[in-house]
Amino acid sequence: MSQHHISDAVRYAGVDDTSIDIFESQYPVPNGVSYNSYVILDEKTAVLDTVDRRGTEAWLENLESVLQGRSPDYLVVHHLEPDHAGSIGVFCGKYPDAVLVGNAKTFSMLPKFFPDFAGQTVTVKEGDTLSLGAHTLTFVMAPMVHWPEVMVSYESTEKILFSADGFGTFGALSSGQSWDKEAARYYFNIVGKYGGQVQALLKKAAGLDIQIICPLHGPVLRENLGYYVGKYDQWSRYEPESEGAVVAFASIHGNTAQAAKLFAEILREKGCAEVHLFDLSREDQALAVERAFRCRRLALLSATYDGGLFPAMDHFLAHLRDKTWRGRKAALVENGSWAPSAARHMRTYLEAMKDITVCPTVHTLQGALKDSDRPALERIAEELLAD
Repeated sequence: MSQHHISDAVRYAGVDDTSIDIFESQYPVPNGVSYNSYVILDEKTAVLDTVDRRGTEAWLENLESVLQGRSPDYLVVHHLEPDHAGSIGVFCGKYPDAVLVGNAKTFSMLPKFFPDFAGQTVTVKEGDTLSLGAHTLTFVMAPMVHWPEVMVSYESTEKILFSADGFGTFGALSSGQSWDKEAARYYFNIVGKYGGQVQALLKKAAGLDIQIICPLHGPVLRENLGYYVGKYDQWSRYEPESEGAVVAFASIHGNTAQAAKLFAEILREKGCAEVHLFDLSREDQALAVERAFRCRRLALLSATYDGGLFPAMDHFLAHLRDKTWRGRKAALVENGSWAPSAARHMRTYLEAMKDITVCPTVHTLQGALKDSDRPALERIAEELLAD
C-alpha cells in the first residue's frame, strides 16, 4: 500500500521537498524533507494540516486530486509552525467555507502568522471530538511537543494517530530511507528538549488502540509500532542506548585533531566497541548531538581561542545544554600554547547540565601532540570507561 493510499477514506496529500539543503536554517538534510498532509473523505471532509510555502503549489495539486471535486469542510491544524501551517492562507482563499479546527492556543497564535485571517473556526480542547460521519477524530493536547499549541488527534474507526511532529524524521519520502536512518537526529535536535512533555503524551497514547501513526514528517508507520513507541520512550527519558563514546573535537591547526584521533584509538584499544569521532568544525553538529544523546560517554577536546572556547565547541556545548543533555559521563582535554582555558569553559557548560559526571583528570596539550601526552590520555580514557 503506497503512502498516497493509507486507506479508502484516509489519503496522503503531502509533498516532498528535495531542493531544501538546511532545515530550520540549521540542520543539513541531504535527503530533503517531507511535509505531510492528510485528507479524510467521509460525509464531511477534513484536511489535516497544510505544508510549508515551499511546497504550496504541489500540495494544492495533490489536494485537488484527492478531493475529486469535493470542497473540504474542515482544516485541522495540529501544529502552527510554518513548515506545516505555511499554506493556511492560500487554503482559506481557495476554500473559504472550510472551518479551521484548533485549540485556544492555536487561535491565539494564528494572527501572528496570518494577521488578515477572518475565516470560521472551531476551538477544541482535551478529549473533544469531531464527527465526520463514519470517522471521528478525538483531540489530545500535546503542549511543548514541541510548540505550546501542539495537539494530536486519534481517528477511532481506523485506529490512526495523527501525531504532529511526533515520530517524524528528516528525509523526503521519495528517498526511500528507513525511519531509523533519520528519526533520532530529528528527535534529539527538534523535540529533544521536551522529554517530560513527550512522556506525558506517551502516557495519554498508551490508552489508545493505535494501528497506524501518521506524522507530519517522514514515513507513515504501520507495523511494529511498539518499536517506535519504545524508542520515543527511551529517548524522552534521556536514557542512553549505548555504552559507547563520542569524541568531539574543535581544532584550529590540526593539533587538537591529532589528539582526538589518538584518544579514539585508545578508547578502542581499551575495549570500547563503539566510538564516534566528530570534527565539530566540519561535520554535521546535529549528528554529533544525536550521538551524544545515544551514547553514555562523551570526550571533549578543544583548542583555547581568544581566552575561551573555539567557536565550534562553544556552539556544540550550547546546543547540548539547550536540548537538556543529561545523565552522561564526560572527559575534558584542552589545548593552549600560552594561556589554556578551554577546559574551564567546557566545565562551566557541563556544570549547568543535570547529572553529568566529569572525569577527574583533565589534560592540557601545549601546541603539538607529543609522546609525553599519551599517558594522560590513557588515564582519561580509563576514567571515562570506568563504571
